[in-house]
Amino acid sequence: MFTKEDLIQVDTRKKLVELAKKKGIKVKKALKRTKYEEELRLLQVELAFLQQHIEKNKLRVAIIFEGRDAAGKGGSIKRFVEHLNPHSSGVVALAKPTEVERGQWYFQRYIEVLPNSGEIKFFDRSWYNRAVVEPVMGFCTHDQHKTFMAQVPNFEHMLHEDGIRIIKFWFDISKEEQKKRFDDRKNNPLKEWKFSPVDLKAQELWDENTKYKERMFTETHTAYSPWTIVETNDKETARLESLRHVLSQFDYKGKGSSGANLLTDPNVIYRYFRKPKTFDL
Repeated sequence: MFTKEDLIQVDTRKKLVELAKKKGIKVKKALKRTKYEEELRLLQVELAFLQQHIEKNKLRVAIIFEGRDAAGKGGSIKRFVEHLNPHSSGVVALAKPTEVERGQWYFQRYIEVLPNSGEIKFFDRSWYNRAVVEPVMGFCTHDQHKTFMAQVPNFEHMLHEDGIRIIKFWFDISKEEQKKRFDDRKNNPLKEWKFSPVDLKAQELWDENTKYKERMFTETHTAYSPWTIVETNDKETARLESLRHVLSQFDYKGKGSSGANLLTDPNVIYRYFRKPKTFDL
């Protein structure tokens, strides 16, 4: 790091760069981080404006974060809620169901944590556990998965008709990047708690996860509750683009006044689209 004496002696950008190199500071990386933090701050200001809009107009907003293990869902949620009023926002991260909950209708425990009037809720995984994770890991039966897939579009349509706005994200990364992040978790005492038994099998079951993910998209992507894909190996980009997408979905007082760039990058974030069917010849 720079000392006070270092900075006093530096009077040009060139000298500052030279000093940074001598100290082993990666200038490009530092500049990129600085730019990211400034963009994040501006977008969080916009998000505060949006929260005021949601409170004032008594909207109910549920934002679902799904995706590959270690794809950055939790980190993105943290940046969303960092400066929001906790009285009208919250994170939903349900533990595995209890014995009583296993005997209930699958959606029942999620209904209890849906946003109330004037609230925005962030779901760190959601009812879509049963679409991918549970069948891949053997945590549900074939019939339970089949029933869920048949019911979820109707469930979400009921929420839509009742006025709840649902935004569904799928965070995607490459298999190589996932392994890199898993290794980082295992070797970092501060992140070790993030590494779960499910993570252990994520690489091994990559193709199986892909199969169930694609089926989920095909059967649950609707006009009233579409899927938005966030596809990048860069965590910071994923955070900024998901923030921009949410902001783009609403008109609120003060929109754009922070000076933030509110235009999303279509190479990173885009709405899922069904591939045309290829007929057997």
